[in-house]
This record gives sequence, C-alpha cells and structure tokens, in this order.
Amino acid sequence: MHLTLISDTHGFHNQLKLAGGDMLIHAGDVSQRGDEYEIIAFLKWFERQDYRHKIFISGNHDFFFEQCREEDIMDLIPSGVTYLNDSGVEIEGIKIWGSPITPTFFNWAFNRDRGVEIAAHWKKIPNDTDILITHGPPFGILDTTIQQLQVGCEDLLKKIEKIQPKLHVFGHIHEAFGIETYGKTTYANASMVDINYRIRDEAPLEFTIK
Repeated sequence: MHLTLISDTHGFHNQLKLAGGDMLIHAGDVSQRGDEYEIIAFLKWFERQDYRHKIFISGNHDFFFEQCREEDIMDLIPSGVTYLNDSGVEIEGIKIWGSPITPTFFNWAFNRDRGVEIAAHWKKIPNDTDILITHGPPFGILDTTIQQLQVGCEDLLKKIEKIQPKLHVFGHIHEAFGIETYGKTTYANASMVDINYRIRDEAPLEFTIK
C-alpha cells in the first residue's frame, strides 16, 4: 500500500497538490488556532482528496478537538475519513494507532507533562501497531529545533523501540522535515510548512508499506 504523509498544514492545505493513491495520513495541526470554521474547511478539503483511505489526528493548534464533546466531533467527520484520538483502526490488515499528545509547551492543546503523565498515553499503543501517528516526534529523531534543541519525547521513543512499528509519522517541529530509518522503523516528520509557516517547496513524503 502506497502512503502519502503530511502534517502541520495550518490552514494552508489548499496550496498542496496531492497526486492521490491508497492512503493519505495527516499527523495534526490542520488549523492555525483550532476554530471550528477552520476545522470544517479542512475536513471538506480532506474528504475531497483522491485516496482510498484518509486518516488524521489533531495537533497542539487544534483546540476544537480537545474542547468539544466526542459525539459532536464525530458528527463532523465526513464519510470515508478516519479520525484517531488515542485510538486505532485496522485497514486492509494494517494496524494503525494515532495520538495528538505532545510534551507540555506553554498552554497548547493536548499537552501533557513529561514523565508519568505522558507515558500513560504511550502505554495505550498496542504492541502490534504497524503504523504509529503522533503529532510530536520521539526524542532525538527529526526533533531538532532551529535553536538546535532536541525536543522530542523520551518516553515515546522508549515505546517505539519496544514495539518497532514499520512506520512512525509525526510533525510538530517544522524545521525537522524529513525521513530516516533506524532498525525496523522508518520515521517521517511530514511537516508541510516551514519555520515561517509557509508551505515548503518539497513534495510530501511517501512510503510504501508491505
């Protein structure tokens, strides 16, 4: 199955030209400020994309998804679109888990303190996960900021090293866009805007999972 990987579109999704294919994954920050009108605009666009499967999670900018009741959120999700929030789905035998959680930074959405609080979310990830989608990166992998600080989550890295998914998709740190493989896991920082919130020139990342 051929995957297109995107993240951190921040309301600029209409500037993307996606080729279509098997599966489109968005790893959060679909909006700038998480207002409902932004979310609805993104969902309409996402629904129109020419992929057999479309999956997304929230990010730290997407306050709407943190503040609204689950039933109200699900009423907005279009047919053919899968929204994951510390939850999973199996598609054509591929087991996928998604979480919007990131380490606390100021007062953004879905923030959890490092240590026991955030580790409780990672414990929910099933050991047989094939594709893991989180908004933030693991520590030390595609997580270096423009200030040369590594800001990924240590506990997330421990969980990934334990379960060894085939693919880990994330974003959050715009300037760390790229793809790397360590052991059995390919890591993809799929941020589509740069540090200045401009859609980058590079094409979205692609991955084929067997």
